[in-house]
Amino acid sequence: MSRIAYVNGQYVAHSEAAVHVEDRGFQFADGVYEVCEVRQGQIIDLTRHLTRLDRSLSELKIASSMSRTALTLVVREVLRRNRVKNGIFYMQVTRGAARRDHFFPAADTPPTLVITAKSTDPSLMAKKYASGISVITVPENRWDRVDIKTVGLLPNVLAKQQARDAGAQDAIFVDRNGIVMEGASSNVWIVAADGTLVTRPAEHGILRGVTRTTLLDVTEILNFKVEEREFQMDELLAAREVFFTSATGSCVPIVAVDGKPIANGHPGTVSSSIRNAFFDVAEKTPI
Repeated sequence: MSRIAYVNGQYVAHSEAAVHVEDRGFQFADGVYEVCEVRQGQIIDLTRHLTRLDRSLSELKIASSMSRTALTLVVREVLRRNRVKNGIFYMQVTRGAARRDHFFPAADTPPTLVITAKSTDPSLMAKKYASGISVITVPENRWDRVDIKTVGLLPNVLAKQQARDAGAQDAIFVDRNGIVMEGASSNVWIVAADGTLVTRPAEHGILRGVTRTTLLDVTEILNFKVEEREFQMDELLAAREVFFTSATGSCVPIVAVDGKPIANGHPGTVSSSIRNAFFDVAEKTPI
């Protein structure tokens, strides 16, 4: 069965889905997006993803394309039409199509809404959980408002490709003072020598990850001590564990950074216990 996409009110074949050549997302990266996991026929943390979408739209002064209730119905329909039981859906909203001009278009310009979905193989992620991943560090070179989930991801794309070229699986942004920011598409956590979980505050400089937020709920239930504070590369390299959190990978252990092993070079027990409890705590919305 061919994939189906939703584009501005229509369900169309994925291979034929298109937006206008002067769509502002295409020409200016003037848009926002969300990616949400589907697991065993249930959407994970949908409410928090839609809340973050609303915030991103508000920060960029982009009108919402439809009510949350209607948007949820469309998401479910896209997932059903694509027969996704385990996978993801991607949602993108831009300021719409208009004559190219840096100024905002007329207020009555309708936003562009695109939703796609695809199935993924859970066994592939299970292998990452079992073996962990290696990452590299790259200098922080993104704009100052990474707290908004915009489609302007060129620095992230270059960081990911640099990691692949180096034989690694992902990258971590580090600022000029050696402070760890976040991954190219994830939040970074460490387990300090005393067992405390440490992650950056999400007020500025990183995206407030939905999975990160739910993981904080998980750590409270598991009675882990958590500190939201900045940490530097030397603390990361000396950590008992390091892991990424994201909607597409929940809690992925990092076993090497810039070729240096983390602890014994194998996934640790803290990330494993958090991951095992995560889906019991996360919101689950049936398709």
